[in-house]
Amino acid sequence: MLTLSIRSQIGISLIFVLLMIITRGHHFASLQNLLPGASWAIFFLAGVYLRSAWPLLAFFALSWWLDLAAFIWGGASDFCLTPAYFFLLPAYTSLWLAGRWYAQQHQFAWRTFMPLSISIIAGLVLCELFSSGGFYFFSGRFEETTLIEFSERLIKFFPMYIESFLFYVGIVLMTHVAFALEHKQIKFHSNING
Repeated sequence: MLTLSIRSQIGISLIFVLLMIITRGHHFASLQNLLPGASWAIFFLAGVYLRSAWPLLAFFALSWWLDLAAFIWGGASDFCLTPAYFFLLPAYTSLWLAGRWYAQQHQFAWRTFMPLSISIIAGLVLCELFSSGGFYFFSGRFEETTLIEFSERLIKFFPMYIESFLFYVGIVLMTHVAFALEHKQIKFHSNING
């Protein structure tokens, strides 16, 4: 099981907050063009690294506030601000729970890639079904809804979300491995010298 000190969890939380602020929607337009949205990855990684459930609610509140601020003060479109917006809560919770499940399976070994892959796939699929499905069927933005059209929209848009998710999770995975190897090396040298 993956466990981190409170200090490490606070540092990770602050990095996630900054990353969400920088990459969420239309808030920093010039950075948005360089960096894909990190929200999905943040919710998953918060489940992996942060032990409390409070970050789930805090990140949801932050995402809601950023979206509302972009609409009120930033001139962003209100196209996505519909009753279906509330489907983001189960969507993001799916990612967080998938991350939490993986954290319980985590070992610093190659065999950890199977539970990591399962958690990523399950989290992404559930999140996409809740967020896109909720918006498509309950936003009121589409006159006639069909499963065929929804499937076509999934095929068109879901790969972009997967790509940005894997971009951030890949960076964190490489960083995690580097820190773990460094920690093992320091521990090995201290055992030899001690």
